Amino acid sequence: MISTSARLLRLVSLLAARPSWTCRELATRMEVTERTVRRDIARLRELGYGVESEPGPWGGYRLGGGTRVAPLILDDEEALAVAVALRESALSGVLGSDQASLSALLKLRQGLPPRIADRLGELDAAFAYTPRHDEQQIAPGMLLELATLCRRGERTRLSYQDREGRDTVREVDPYRLVHTGRRWYFVARDVGLDQWRTFRADRVTHAQPTGPAVDLVDPPDPALLVSRSISGGTYPLHARIRLPLPLDAALRLIPPTFATHQPNGPRETVVEIGGNSADELAAYLLRLGTPLKVLSPDTVRQALLDRARELFEDNGDQLPSS
Repeated sequence: MISTSARLLRLVSLLAARPSWTCRELATRMEVTERTVRRDIARLRELGYGVESEPGPWGGYRLGGGTRVAPLILDDEEALAVAVALRESALSGVLGSDQASLSALLKLRQGLPPRIADRLGELDAAFAYTPRHDEQQIAPGMLLELATLCRRGERTRLSYQDREGRDTVREVDPYRLVHTGRRWYFVARDVGLDQWRTFRADRVTHAQPTGPAVDLVDPPDPALLVSRSISGGTYPLHARIRLPLPLDAALRLIPPTFATHQPNGPRETVVEIGGNSADELAAYLLRLGTPLKVLSPDTVRQALLDRARELFEDNGDQLPSS
């Protein structure tokens, strides 16, 4: 005999498949009595499903809007599909809310049966991602592991490779993950230094919880901390540019994790942005596709002029003659 939970799942699937069913039709499809159908309909309503009744000889049941959020019931293939979609959303930021996607993935993955979790792990190992130029990708499994540590707040022994390629081990108190649109950053308190730090998540090689959850006192704004860390001195060269855009538009064009912004009246914004070389900065500024003025340094201004001149010389001969 089919279990009650499986029967309820089957009933929900039937109700969602078409606008309306008579009680007799449902009983026939489910191979139960009409009395059982009515009892199961009452149970679904108790669980929060908005099952509506239509009176009359041709009436029946239909799935409408409930007053409460109904429990989500997924079969194996559906759960796996949702988990994969959430992971892709978290890694790509395609929905614009990677933190929400990651949080939902963590909740879903915790409730997955072992057989489905194992299959998702197999997909993690099989999938390959096309990296951006000169950017290392973080493994999905490590991303989930760091997110779990942040949620639990457990002190962690972090194996990390710094920008010089040196392997270090730190004791940290995890706090948040921040996605800049280019890469993930792990925000934690370095216990040895007693300082809040940002770690590139793709440079974390191992993370092992070592004790109970810690009580974090006065944690910083994680996004602001990452923004300042990225834009404040990790590059050997910085340029100041003036954009003919108000502050909100300038922030949309150049994210705050890439640069610092200062309004220059209601219609202009001065932006300071870092790079590895004048030519790299010039290439980035050209890709913005907007008018701008390089205020300093002269090396970046000259590199921008050189690139613009090369583009004109390569394409100027194709302009129509007047």
